[in-house]
Amino acid sequence: MRTYDFAAIGVGPFNLGLAALTEDLTGVDGIFLEQRAGFDWHPGLMIDGVTIQVPFMADLVTMADPTSRFSFLNYLKQVGRLYPFYIRESFYPLRAEYNEYCKWVAGQLSSIRWDTRVDTVTHDGEAYLVHTNGETFRARKLVLGIGTAPRVPAAVDQGPYLHSADYLPGKAELQRLDSITIIGSGQSAAEIYLDLLNDIETYGYHLSWITRSPRFFPMEYTKLTLEMTSPEYIRYHRRLPLETRDRLGREQRNLYKGISGDLVDAIYDTLYAKSLAGPVSTTLLTGTALSGVIWDGERWTLALEHQEEGSSFTATTRGLVLATGYAPRVPSFLDPVRDRINWDAHGRFDVAVDYAVDRRGEEIFVQNAAEHTHSVTDPDLGMGAYRNSVILRGITGREIYPVEESIAFQQFGAPTADIPKALVTS
Repeated sequence: MRTYDFAAIGVGPFNLGLAALTEDLTGVDGIFLEQRAGFDWHPGLMIDGVTIQVPFMADLVTMADPTSRFSFLNYLKQVGRLYPFYIRESFYPLRAEYNEYCKWVAGQLSSIRWDTRVDTVTHDGEAYLVHTNGETFRARKLVLGIGTAPRVPAAVDQGPYLHSADYLPGKAELQRLDSITIIGSGQSAAEIYLDLLNDIETYGYHLSWITRSPRFFPMEYTKLTLEMTSPEYIRYHRRLPLETRDRLGREQRNLYKGISGDLVDAIYDTLYAKSLAGPVSTTLLTGTALSGVIWDGERWTLALEHQEEGSSFTATTRGLVLATGYAPRVPSFLDPVRDRINWDAHGRFDVAVDYAVDRRGEEIFVQNAAEHTHSVTDPDLGMGAYRNSVILRGITGREIYPVEESIAFQQFGAPTADIPKALVTS
């Protein structure tokens, strides 16, 4: 049986970037396994006109290899869109455009096996055996890139709710209802609210947006804050106690789970324009938590708690959209090799600074499964090429793509010397 250097399971943007970065390498033999028939990134959220929240340089490869033929700029050139993108004068690609770019890259890669579902992973004493619905692949190392799963609040245990991941397929049926309520606080909630708000007069529904956040948080995008997506911050955050990291994870959500400022303004401007004809049939509630639901077959009754006033009340709605984000998952196919993996006190991957999770620290690496250890950097598309450079270094034992270890002007954590001395020696 052929033995690969590594087998990567799941092909989202991060493992797709790894596949692109290894496609033209000699002496690196990897296989990428994906159960879907082809690449498609968040198809339920391809709302017209929405953009990704990072600049075009945060593509699959550029931050590791700016000369790569798989860059976003080369994609634009090859499909005849480079000059229109230039004239548009925006660093932020359309989400649908980013998806098409990823499909363009995926179509050129020889290492991906589509329609290949991983059923279980075992170890034969020397290498991993990845058993799929078609055949078994043998690899010395693994890269897990299965992505995250839609998060559904524990209070919602019944009824025909719609998660934001499935918004577009369910939109037409949703708009036939006389009332729609969106639960959530981030970019997806805002995009769905604006999309439904644009059609509110056409369909005549009442549209509500309820968020537990104390306000409609804009994503913080100042330059010194962006330095938190840096190797220095990864190392700092990773060495903090687990309880501190978890607390910071809750406190820092608006750094990467907030709403783009332009979108917040567009929502206000749309409400303002529609209010010229009279009150807009909409309700916006902040600081309000969902504590329970009842579905009676036709309508939802939502049990709500205003967190600042400490008051409880209810709301009814025909349609319920959960824009409540995504959660990491540990796939059951790893059960036979769980004893080879490091786990933290909460049963999550205990991810080393170089993204390894196995006991030896050199066999199993994870993509987008380390928010609890690597903080805001983990889901950030702009850090994908950096992480893949680090993972490739771990897989091969050599630095194929230079890893920039020090990029921040600021220092994270307490200095190890008097400040003047620290400045002189830094």
